[in-house]
Amino acid sequence: MNQPPLQRCREAHAGILLALDNASHAANRPDPVRLLAVSKTRTAAEVAALAETGQRAFGENYVQEALPKVEALRELGLEWHLIGHLQSNKADAAARSFDWVQSLDRPRLVAVLARHRPAGLPPLNVLLQVNIDDEASKHGCAPADVAALADAVAAEPRLRLRGLMAIPAPHADIARRREAFRAMRALFDALQARHPGIDTLSMGMSEDYVPAIEEGATMVRIGSALFGARPAKTDL
Repeated sequence: MNQPPLQRCREAHAGILLALDNASHAANRPDPVRLLAVSKTRTAAEVAALAETGQRAFGENYVQEALPKVEALRELGLEWHLIGHLQSNKADAAARSFDWVQSLDRPRLVAVLARHRPAGLPPLNVLLQVNIDDEASKHGCAPADVAALADAVAAEPRLRLRGLMAIPAPHADIARRREAFRAMRALFDALQARHPGIDTLSMGMSEDYVPAIEEGATMVRIGSALFGARPAKTDL
């Protein structure tokens, strides 16, 4: 017999939070790791069901897909993160509607986001996306460009530099992923020496969040482990 959606959400959410807590303790991490629920392709009703468990932060890949959900669920006071590639022509909408942009990866977006962030809202939280494995198919700035891009963000009063984000290559050998996580931690530590106020290293997803936490993640992005597998696409 299938469980009701809310019960499934509650059980999955509780299980993930316990796993995050266990991984943090095992790694001797003093601060809790934040859970970002990846809600891309999920309906507003699914997000609302998970929000009833106490989850507040949700991540979306596409601005246009997210906007109707942001509006429909506005009264719930959720925290919305853009985690997908940000196109220049969507930057104005992202600045107005999201609380965080985790995928800033090029200088031209800095001024656009700052210009369109409404004065009545807090500064937009920004993470720099880093292409840590130098994958041709991935977005993100080069590690060597992090310092200059961070300085540009930090100079804008309507933006708040929070740290770094990465999506390492999905190597089957988890040791290869650990290498990328460690490289991101080293970048983060170097950036924190330059900008002491940063506090967020977003890395790790449903299949690799435990090693990501062990290597220094302060935020993990989890979708399928919370919501379940997405329905298979059909031609109908």
